Amino acid sequence: MSEKVSIRCLPSGVPGLDNLLGGGVPEFSFNLIAGTPGSGKTTLAHQIMFSLAKPDNRALFLTVLGEPPLKMLRYQQQFEFFDINKINESIRFVNLSADLLKGDFDGVMSRIAEEVKGYAPTLVFVDSFRSVVQSANQGREDVPELQRFIQQLGMQMTSWQATTFLIGEYLTAEAASSPIFTVADGILWLSQNLHRNSVVRKIQVVKMRGQAQVPGLHTFRVSDEGIHVFPRAIVQSGTAAELATQLATEAATGQKRVSMGIPGLDEMLGGGLPVGYSLLVVGPSGSGKTIMATQFLAEGARRDEPGVIAAFEKSPSQLLNNKLHALVEAGQVGVINTRALDLSIDETLHDLIKTIDRLQAKRVVIDSLSGFELALAPEFSEDFRGSLYRMIAELTAKGMTILMIAELEDRYTDLRFSPYGSAFLADAIIVQRYIEIAGQLRRAFSVVKVRGSEHSKDIRLLKITDEGISVGEALSGYAGILSGRPMGSCRLEVPGEGRP
Repeated sequence: MSEKVSIRCLPSGVPGLDNLLGGGVPEFSFNLIAGTPGSGKTTLAHQIMFSLAKPDNRALFLTVLGEPPLKMLRYQQQFEFFDINKINESIRFVNLSADLLKGDFDGVMSRIAEEVKGYAPTLVFVDSFRSVVQSANQGREDVPELQRFIQQLGMQMTSWQATTFLIGEYLTAEAASSPIFTVADGILWLSQNLHRNSVVRKIQVVKMRGQAQVPGLHTFRVSDEGIHVFPRAIVQSGTAAELATQLATEAATGQKRVSMGIPGLDEMLGGGLPVGYSLLVVGPSGSGKTIMATQFLAEGARRDEPGVIAAFEKSPSQLLNNKLHALVEAGQVGVINTRALDLSIDETLHDLIKTIDRLQAKRVVIDSLSGFELALAPEFSEDFRGSLYRMIAELTAKGMTILMIAELEDRYTDLRFSPYGSAFLADAIIVQRYIEIAGQLRRAFSVVKVRGSEHSKDIRLLKITDEGISVGEALSGYAGILSGRPMGSCRLEVPGEGRP
């Protein structure tokens, strides 16, 4: 019985990309980096090249750009991955534009072969040949020659003892009929899409021979550091349902619970919030949602359970009170400022998990879901429930206990438990609202749901002081008077307060 041939994977040097490729770039493979103009193809190629190039692992970059390589490098050197010391030592640039524009494709092929033979690289990149040559041949009869040249170039690149990359601009329709896509061992497709006022960049591993790549479209961002890929969080079939069942069973049999840090609230929740649960706190503006979240994090810090707060709505300076600021300074709470308006769910999740791992956090606060929806690029906000589902499933699978805040308009005559139809995502729900008692607006709250656990059915007053939130008296009914009009048909009785 013959043994399998081992194919070494080369690390791409692009954060997140190796996860999509199934471990890295297969050695001696022929890869196509394709996509629309301006999508980041050349930057991706340079980042891979500068990461892999060494004196004993030399790279040859063949370009047909009309501008000299020096001008191209002027822009590429702005990225942190660029290393000027590698130029001419382990990376060589060759400009073929003059040869290609003459239309002598056989001569160009011979020149490429000579450069490869003479330099003996282990990495070869051929950039932007297609758009330049096709433009030069517009209206000429030898366009079929160009197609033959491209196919011959692809065949040649597969025969070299080198890992090769061909970079070109293609439209989706062309990709389906181009022979180069058949010859390639790996195909990376880059695109940038305009959604209203936001630009979202996507990468797809169309093909990677011999490796189990991650399917689908994945977001990437170009920053001063270069390209960073954010692999799409994929919820495996049955995973979320199985986890919910497991957590509910454990809760019913005495699973460990976390304290909310508010006297009386743990008792109302049936002994605290079960570990790994997601709690949705909803209510109108000023009802105490953020204060409850702050005490949740502070209690975690007191119990050596670090926390992370994702601030989608407020800036960190607005969000942090003196107590929480001290916890952040002490490294017990991490803050993620996500107020940019073109975020993706995968980028947000990446930042959250990175901070969670760094702090070994046990608690997460999302403040708030309305701000989260606003921060997402339009492409993602259109599927807000799906995006939120993937985030919560990923975090709870890591064993995080989550508190989510959501703004809920108090209509006084309606009793709703969540906006966006997102209540199904939560394992527990606390609803806050205003009622009028004796001519004053008072805050009240109730525990609506704790999956797999008994909990209080009382509606209680919620008091906010300089010390934070405390649980007040229970109401025997849920009715009130606003501007002299009844808010419901039940009578309101408050111990010690009299009847309004």
